[in-house]
Amino acid sequence: MINLETPKKVRPLVDQAHQVAMNMLRPISRKYDEGEHQYPKELDMLAAMIDGISESGATGGAGAAGVRRDEKPQEKKGNKNGANLASVLSVMEMCWGDVGLLLSMPRQGLGNSAIASVADDEQQERFAGTWAAMAITEPGVGSDSANISTTATKDGDEYVINGEKIYVTSGERADSVVVWATLDKSLGRAAIKSFVVQKGTPGMRVERLEHKLGIRASDTAVIIFEDCRVPAANLLGSPEVDVKQGFAGAMATFDNTRPLVAAMAVGCARASLDLTRSILADAGVEVDYDKPVWLQPAAAATFLQLEAEWESAYLLTLESAWMADNRKPNSKEASMAKAKAGRMGSEVTLRCVELAGTLGYSEAELLEKWGRDSKILDIFEGTQQIQQLIVARRVLGLTSAQLK
Repeated sequence: MINLETPKKVRPLVDQAHQVAMNMLRPISRKYDEGEHQYPKELDMLAAMIDGISESGATGGAGAAGVRRDEKPQEKKGNKNGANLASVLSVMEMCWGDVGLLLSMPRQGLGNSAIASVADDEQQERFAGTWAAMAITEPGVGSDSANISTTATKDGDEYVINGEKIYVTSGERADSVVVWATLDKSLGRAAIKSFVVQKGTPGMRVERLEHKLGIRASDTAVIIFEDCRVPAANLLGSPEVDVKQGFAGAMATFDNTRPLVAAMAVGCARASLDLTRSILADAGVEVDYDKPVWLQPAAAATFLQLEAEWESAYLLTLESAWMADNRKPNSKEASMAKAKAGRMGSEVTLRCVELAGTLGYSEAELLEKWGRDSKILDIFEGTQQIQQLIVARRVLGLTSAQLK
């Protein structure tokens, strides 16, 4: 059974992540929010430091690559607090600092999580150290990833990729891009595979960078693929099209990355709550955890309600990561965590703006920025509505064809 306290072996990592967020990310947060598309050079030193700590084994496998599921038999029975749990806890702390800067961190992209989820051992070793973006969304395909129209046609020892991808996080800065494409449209979702396309590959170009509401420190690109040739060995996982398995192989990526996005929302919302409590205290409004809600000022009562929402999202996120560590199917729980945390993040950050009054709406504090940043966390990696649909399918035991 999951323990609700942070595991002892993870606490030093969580503390380090919080110190990094407070001393390195928070001070430059506004700078790169205003300087959209400027690369945060300060992150290079931080990324190098994280790489060194990871190589030493001190992180316990946490990070974008930490979502890889261990298929080896457990040496001992009982609970396992592994890399997935360590990853979501550290992501929460880093996003307490800044979500956009975390998404800009070299070698910590969502594409790295995709590689960790589905690549074989040889590919894991070959792509170790790369900074990978992930390209799924297309102009005509948003939430319904199974209808991807980008094609990958086999030609000898290569695949030829053609198509357009939009909203690619770190699409310009990353060393490579994990591209989702179909091998054969007639075979449906089972034919969708992911490919690692390295930066500079002929036929791949960044068309433009988007101007966004939030996470402005992170670049978001439109990428065009025109007769882009990649080695067949860059197809992640098995090239076989298993119609019986369907989309399950590709969706395994989401089961591992959705808890990370939920953790981002939890961390950003925690930052808003911490600052709002301080602002309320300065205004003479004390939040009393020992007094009934109805005996407290309206602002304090609202704050307690928001903290309850945060707590539920936090626990769902931990559960989904813990299940992955213990090799339990977590598709339902990952979607529950993503749905709850995404909605909670938007609600909490915007309500905190309201509670803080003029300070919340002005740029004197970061509350308004966190309100903008949090919205995307309810959208990418599967929208709120899609997460609820997935949960409904799992609860009712229905397929995607039976419940649309």
